[in-house]
Amino acid sequence: MNQPAAAVDCAANAIDTAVQAIEFWRHGMGERKIDRRTVLKAAAAFAATGMAPGRLFAQSGAARAAKALPARGEFVIRSAALLSMDSQIGDFARGDVHIRDGVIVAVAKEIAAPAASVIDARGMICMPGFIDTHVHLWTSALRAVIRMDDPKFGYFPVTNRLGPHYTPEDSYRNARLGLAEALSAGATTVHNWAHNVLSSDHADAEMRGMRDVGLRGRFSYGPAQGMPNDKPMDLEGLAKIKREWMPNDGMLTLGINSRNVGADPNPLRGNISLDIVKADWGGARALGLPITLHTSGPSPIKYLNDAGMLGPDVQLVHPLLTTAEERQILKERGVSYSISPVGEARRPASSGVIQLAELLEAGVKVSISTDNASSYSFDYFASMRMLYTLHQHRVGQRVPLTARRLVQMATLDGAVDLGIADRTGSLTPGKRADIILVRTGDINIAPAGDPPYESLVAFGQSRNVDTVIADGRVLLRSGRFTALDHSEVLKEAAETVAALRARANWT
Repeated sequence: MNQPAAAVDCAANAIDTAVQAIEFWRHGMGERKIDRRTVLKAAAAFAATGMAPGRLFAQSGAARAAKALPARGEFVIRSAALLSMDSQIGDFARGDVHIRDGVIVAVAKEIAAPAASVIDARGMICMPGFIDTHVHLWTSALRAVIRMDDPKFGYFPVTNRLGPHYTPEDSYRNARLGLAEALSAGATTVHNWAHNVLSSDHADAEMRGMRDVGLRGRFSYGPAQGMPNDKPMDLEGLAKIKREWMPNDGMLTLGINSRNVGADPNPLRGNISLDIVKADWGGARALGLPITLHTSGPSPIKYLNDAGMLGPDVQLVHPLLTTAEERQILKERGVSYSISPVGEARRPASSGVIQLAELLEAGVKVSISTDNASSYSFDYFASMRMLYTLHQHRVGQRVPLTARRLVQMATLDGAVDLGIADRTGSLTPGKRADIILVRTGDINIAPAGDPPYESLVAFGQSRNVDTVIADGRVLLRSGRFTALDHSEVLKEAAETVAALRARANWT
């Protein structure tokens, strides 16, 4: 589309203004956090031009080559407080981890590896990276416009209004923004719950965003916003993505996310009938892919079990209204539950309560997740703390919950939930090196305990994450990205918000 020169110049000036603001913030305050205020200011600069930056999208295009990531190499993490999350290895007040070509070679109090480079981890906790088992990355940049204090601009109205206007480039940029923040918060694996897949090109774009940032993850291919409840999901597009992306180097896996299940219509996300469930889930299972489902509203567990639909390939999200009978079904069928503590705690009392105690008593697999990156920040420390606080408020010591178990839920239990515990989730020789270092000398966490589980859960913050290693690649060091262009991520997030608002005619 041709634009008048004045409009193009105006847009270019707006970009320069936004980038200058980002650069000032980046160098003056540090570049670790992808901040709502920064994105909002940049988006406003674009909106002020009155121009939908379609030309800018066209210049970069949806088709991109893989971004260069750091080499894997060989190195030893030395003198850290080690939390292995492996019961056979245990923890070390001071220990080493040897990594070679992305694989954990050894974990011990002291390791001799003269040919390896060294990461000095004195004063840090060395532990598996956080595993986020459910987050909607496609909404990440919408944090610039979503309001928690105004129902007209809440999460559902905004995502329903803007979701149908996404291009593949928008999907890519939103995914990359959310992943950048997750990385800065210590995540090494993210389950991308993509429930706005308008086409297989949109799915491809989000998967390229995951690949380019370098984290491990599952992409769950879903329906599009506004999709009719009586229409099956795009199984042809799903098969195409599987052909083109699977298998890969093992960093990415594929699944589907299902619309809510039930007879009553749901104006927010849609409820599908058992016939559509069988079509969608059957198509996924024919391709050997796992399934994930929100259980917001009345629980569909018994309904699905009676229809023979539940199995160990199913992950449920939001355990708020289950019955004792249903929890026994989940245990018997091997179904897991992802808990999003911060988002679930915001729901009205009529929505139910977070049933962690009941799930633990029943022996159901559980994990921790963020939910969406447009309403809540990626902060696994805050999620563990919130979950513990709510658990204590409801049940106290009737169902014991330790700080160690909370850290396990955020790491190894997440790997179990996503079916990748053979590859990640603990510091076990032979597993891939998905590792984070957390500073214990920062004022909010020092002096740290021994072992430091209580320090992590009670006092840890995302800003304490010093180093993130995913599959042996150092992606964050001293709190700064090693490969990701922080300013580019923010600039493109601002562009995409302005473009979506223009396409939706939302002034």
